[in-house]
Amino acid sequence: MAYDVVVIGSGPGGYVCAIKCAQLGLKTAIVEKRPTLGGTCLNIGCIPSKALLHASEMFHETEATLPKLGVKVGKPKLDLPAMMAHKDATVKSNVDGVAFLMKKNKVDVLRGTGTVLGEGKVSVADEDGKTSEIEAKNIVIATGSDVAGIPGVELEFDEKTIVSSTGALDLDKVPGHLVVVGAGVIGLELGSVWRRLGAEVTVVEFLDTVLGGMDGEVSKQFQRLLERQGMKFRLGAKVTGVKKTAKGADVTFEPVKGGDAETVSADIVLVATGRKPYTDGLGLEKAGVVLDERGRVEINDHWQTSVTGIYALGDVVKGPMLAHKAEDEGMAVAEIIAGQHGHVNFGVIPGVVYTEPEVASVGKTEEELKKEGVDYVSGKFPFSANGRARAMLAPDGFVKILADKKTDRVLGVHMLGKGVGEMIHEAAVLMEFGGSSEDLARTCHAHPTMSEAVREAALATAFGKPIHM
Repeated sequence: MAYDVVVIGSGPGGYVCAIKCAQLGLKTAIVEKRPTLGGTCLNIGCIPSKALLHASEMFHETEATLPKLGVKVGKPKLDLPAMMAHKDATVKSNVDGVAFLMKKNKVDVLRGTGTVLGEGKVSVADEDGKTSEIEAKNIVIATGSDVAGIPGVELEFDEKTIVSSTGALDLDKVPGHLVVVGAGVIGLELGSVWRRLGAEVTVVEFLDTVLGGMDGEVSKQFQRLLERQGMKFRLGAKVTGVKKTAKGADVTFEPVKGGDAETVSADIVLVATGRKPYTDGLGLEKAGVVLDERGRVEINDHWQTSVTGIYALGDVVKGPMLAHKAEDEGMAVAEIIAGQHGHVNFGVIPGVVYTEPEVASVGKTEEELKKEGVDYVSGKFPFSANGRARAMLAPDGFVKILADKKTDRVLGVHMLGKGVGEMIHEAAVLMEFGGSSEDLARTCHAHPTMSEAVREAALATAFGKPIHM
């Protein structure tokens, strides 16, 4: 069978690309080796983790916050199987939704492992090893990413004692002590889930800060808030060994700057040191598709690879490994294939950490602006001075806006606080249209809302002073 487009991989980038291609009148098929569609994000990543984050937050709030609001319900009792059932039901609802969208948009789903044979040809091998060859005018590689290990450390993920994010989403009991290797988004999100449910959590991180490239001020205050919640941090520490024991596993680490090694024992070790592009077994190099030094597919500014008619997007190419970035690329690639002008503004890709409180960011950090020599002005407003935040017992965190000192164009916005993952998009829209901090400062915001803190930060940026502080 011949298609205009064959997409390999049904994660957010792949399935969105397939839908958009079909909507633009292209005969489209999508290849997926999993039993369900949606890729890592829907099956073992974004969606199940958010289900557990919300459930564990509700569990914690019942004991920590409700009594302060005059709601007495007694000490909560954890029903972990029921919580996991909620997680699984959430996943099923989402993956079933993607399957429905494939039917609705008349996208053919080809079950099996896809291999690129060369320009215009894809092989699909089913679970029995039977292969079929598919012709395609255009091929899109959207195979996502896989778990990365610890550099220089031999690891065997059994997903029971030494786990990746996949295993950490499916534990059958709350660990007594969870050691998390890596203080990035995944490690801190999943670490906070199990901390709320009663685990002792120790985070070991190579860098001196949590959340790597996030705004430094946000990172420092965020770490303090997590420590207040009971999480422990060992920063500037290089893990040199993870060894299973009769009772769990031992993690050995040493100071990056030099010093004696230390070993801590854990019931469960979560390795959350990032992800790597999934390109193995796709036949890319044999087909002539060039990879870079990090194993990513090399593309030009139009997502085209070194082979005519083969495109790549999402986690397998350069840029942040974010589902929404992949979705935007999926739509852009579909438009380009259809002869239109697909585009993604990589300067306005929001990032969110779904802990409690949340962290949200878009655009440049102060550290980046200083490194680039940009003359900027910063305005900040704390949630402790926001009426709605006080009413919700959510006074922690702040909103910070960075704007060009000469033009007042907003260059970056960084938030730490309750629900800021929903609030960041106001800043993203402003930046997409090249707006200024004064534009935002003069925009009426409903009272009382958490979003007023965004306006107050804009007032601080544009005029030097907020109103309510």
